Order: sequence, then structure tokens, then C-alpha cells
Amino acid sequence: MAANTSQAILESTITCPECGHRETEQMPTDACQYFYDCKGCRAVLKPKHGDCCVYCSYGTVPCPPIQSGTDCCG
Repeated sequence: MAANTSQAILESTITCPECGHRETEQMPTDACQYFYDCKGCRAVLKPKHGDCCVYCSYGTVPCPPIQSGTDCCG
């Protein structure tokens, strides 16, 4: 089941836990993003335990499926 992305916020600012670099990114609406390469220190970020994607772990806004109240990528 696809998420209703018409009301979803599609930009989120990811903060790297390694170096603190912040970058605003466009979130995908049709897939989870499990890995993210920090543009500051090149660390590869992965979701924290229990989170579905890097936006839910390190972003200012959770991914579109979570915003709409559905399971992420399920």
C-alpha cells in the first residue's frame, strides 16, 4: 500500500552523529533509504535499531510513510 504523500513533508535535514554536519535532502517516496553518506566526514549512516530508515533516525522529519501513519516500506 503506497503512502499518501500529498500532505507529506518531503525534505528533511539529516545531522551526522559523527561530525555534526547537517544537510537538507529530498526524501524518496517509493523506497526506504537505509544508508546515507555524510557529506562532511563521509561516514556511512545506517538506521538506529528500531527505525526504518536514516531519515527516521537522523532527520528533522520522519519518512513519508511514517508521517502518514503507515508502516515504512512494508
